[in-house]
Amino acid sequence: MVNDATATAGPAAGGGERPALAIEGLRFRYGADGPWIIDIGGLRLARGEQVLLTGGSGRGKSTLLQLIAGLLEPTSGSVRVEGQAMHGLRGAARDLFRGRHIGMIFQTFNLLHGFSALENVMAALMFSSIPRGEHRRRAAELLHHLGIERADADPDRLSVGQQQRVAVARAVACDPVLVLADEPTASLDPENSATAMELIQQIAREKNAALLCTSHDPAMADRFERRVTLEELRA
Repeated sequence: MVNDATATAGPAAGGGERPALAIEGLRFRYGADGPWIIDIGGLRLARGEQVLLTGGSGRGKSTLLQLIAGLLEPTSGSVRVEGQAMHGLRGAARDLFRGRHIGMIFQTFNLLHGFSALENVMAALMFSSIPRGEHRRRAAELLHHLGIERADADPDRLSVGQQQRVAVARAVACDPVLVLADEPTASLDPENSATAMELIQQIAREKNAALLCTSHDPAMADRFERRVTLEELRA
């Protein structure tokens, strides 16, 4: 494995494709006089590329993912997802773009309680351009592909490992160009952690989606050819 410390640009996207993710001069802080939590000169991910962002807790990894997803407004700089400036979109337009182009996997899964595994995935498909009449079939096929046979079960009645699989299914249901995984194995034991990461990386490859994964787990490093820290990304 190669540790890529030159983080301003990843491999060039093949065939002149726009990068799945392009960050330039991104800065963020809370308040007018607070310290810079995010100060990034540049970062690019091509379609299909997988990058591990490492660092200790509280260093800004989750904040960066929220900025990329358009859940936070940057102080300055730009984030483009497949050429679209995330912060040039407002309100429902940004939500719709995020739902169609970005898959998100959270440490605590954030599954909808009171909804079945199938309904959790169907909820993600509401943002897609896929006809509504096909949502149930598509969600069921994706859950089956990921090893979930009890699609009608409430997530609370599934094992932790199965809940993670439902979360992955929801994240990739709309065939995103970019998957953001925020400490996706922090709630899992070592055995389930290894299985979950293999699943996340495999499904990202199948979808040809770029994957940006955060973790402070040293065991994660060998899974990624490209690894960066926030310190290496600083402008």
